Amino acid sequence: MSDFKNVQPLEDFNWEAFENGSSANVSKEELEKAYDETLNKVSEHQVVNGKVISIDKKEVIVNIGYKSDGVIPASEFRYNPDLKVGDVVEVYVENQEDRKGQLLLSHKKARVSKSWERVNAALDNNEIIQGYVKCRTKGGMIVDVFGIEAFLPGSQIDVHPIRDYDVFVDKTMEFKVVKINQEYRNVVVSHKALIEAELEAQKKEIISKLEKGQILEGTVKNITSYGVFVDLGGVDGLIHITDLSWGRVSDPHEVVSLEQKINVVILDFDDEKKRIALGLKQLTPHPWDALSSELQVGDHVKGKVVVMADYGAFVEIAPGVEGLIHVSEMSWSQHLRSAQEFMHVGDEVEAVILTLDREERKMSLGIKQLKEDPWETIEVKYPVGSKHTAKVRNFTNFGIFVELEEGVDGLIHISDLSWTKKVKHPSEFTQVGAEIDVIVLEIDKENRRLSLGHKQLEDNPWDTYETLYTPGSVHTGKITEVIDRGAVIALNEGGEGFATPKHLIKEDGSQAQLGEELEFKVIEFVKDTKRIILSHSRTFEDVKEDAKKAARKPRAAKKEEAAPAINNVAASTTLGDIAGLAELKAKLEKGE
Repeated sequence: MSDFKNVQPLEDFNWEAFENGSSANVSKEELEKAYDETLNKVSEHQVVNGKVISIDKKEVIVNIGYKSDGVIPASEFRYNPDLKVGDVVEVYVENQEDRKGQLLLSHKKARVSKSWERVNAALDNNEIIQGYVKCRTKGGMIVDVFGIEAFLPGSQIDVHPIRDYDVFVDKTMEFKVVKINQEYRNVVVSHKALIEAELEAQKKEIISKLEKGQILEGTVKNITSYGVFVDLGGVDGLIHITDLSWGRVSDPHEVVSLEQKINVVILDFDDEKKRIALGLKQLTPHPWDALSSELQVGDHVKGKVVVMADYGAFVEIAPGVEGLIHVSEMSWSQHLRSAQEFMHVGDEVEAVILTLDREERKMSLGIKQLKEDPWETIEVKYPVGSKHTAKVRNFTNFGIFVELEEGVDGLIHISDLSWTKKVKHPSEFTQVGAEIDVIVLEIDKENRRLSLGHKQLEDNPWDTYETLYTPGSVHTGKITEVIDRGAVIALNEGGEGFATPKHLIKEDGSQAQLGEELEFKVIEFVKDTKRIILSHSRTFEDVKEDAKKAARKPRAAKKEEAAPAINNVAASTTLGDIAGLAELKAKLEKGE
């Protein structure tokens, strides 16, 4: 009570007026005017700043310095979950007083009224803004940015592919405006750009500390067909599939799994392109270093075929240790063949070491060496004159290549196919894959070649033809082929002959045609060149000529018979005369 000892009552205070609700010397109008001057002057449809004084689940109460506070639905602040009492927010004055005397405000309309300028400014300044993810849409999400519905493409949500978009709905996130269409007022935002910018900074810092040969721990982030991406704590590196294991790896899942923590070694990195090459196999000793020192050329080894190529097969004899079996070392055969004809990936094979280079870590193998070389004893198994059955491998213009057994090939020259038939191409005689009987004519062991014959399996019919087709003899034959130079005639007794066009003229003057069977006279026979020249025309022309000769023979005989008679008469007369003269001579001599 002592505190109020010096308090003096106001002499001019009008207590009666106070009790009636008014001040002593001030009118009600003056009081209202003074009160109004303490309030902000607010116009409808104006954007002003207000202070949040209360927040609940449904409403946000905002004081803009007016005689009453405004009520705004809490849904208009969903984009800003961090809103708290005391925050200053923009509001749009819709109505100073409704029927209940309530000040009507809208935060949403306030944002929209300036949103376009803010969005453009955010793009120009590369500004990070907040947005509220409203819902999913085709290809991405709809985001509320300053009251504008912006599009967030699915590819711009995160640096990793997103499988479930729904987890982002109703979330407030940071974005960057990446594109604006001024004409249609479309806005595209990105959250990924923020992450990439952050990761880029991390990458620069991490890469600046990297060194080749450095061993780091990482987490398997992604597995592809060509390698494994490893997160090194903000920067990714790639382990190529060839650097996962010293052995062959067909699928990286065989070596690592997602989210697995592994140690890796840095093989190389590029500061500019931010590429880091990692290795996993380099953390273990090379298998070649553990290869037995006793292993040498000529030893037999077993392994598994891991890779096939046309030129050969790679066989893994130990994890990370491979040898090549070239196709030429798979068979003693000289034919060019594909390695797939002999083996396939996954086959277990036995082979002989042909070459071994430990420094270069290379090894060549062979499997044909497991069998005896057939050419070593070729003279014993295939002596000259021996008969065999071979398989036709392929044709050439000059003969047929056949295989007697794997690794033993031979050639039948086209001239050794038939004694009588003129073979223009081997395909006329047989076909690839067919069997053919042969006889060994010659052995070239050095060049691994056999000269074979087919016709030699039969006697030479030309020995018989020599006595049968004598010049002047007549035989029946059929025209089997007609060419410009003449025709080929198949003789009934065997063999073929040839007749020129002038020898194919028939007795009625017409030309003999293909398929006709006629008589032919042998004009010429040459055994060495196997040539028989025939003529149909001579068969009737010679008959006519013989007839003419026969008609001339009687006259010639009379003349011949007369001549001796005359000669005899002349001879007798002459002798008589001679005898008379002799007698006369004798008488004269006697008289003398």
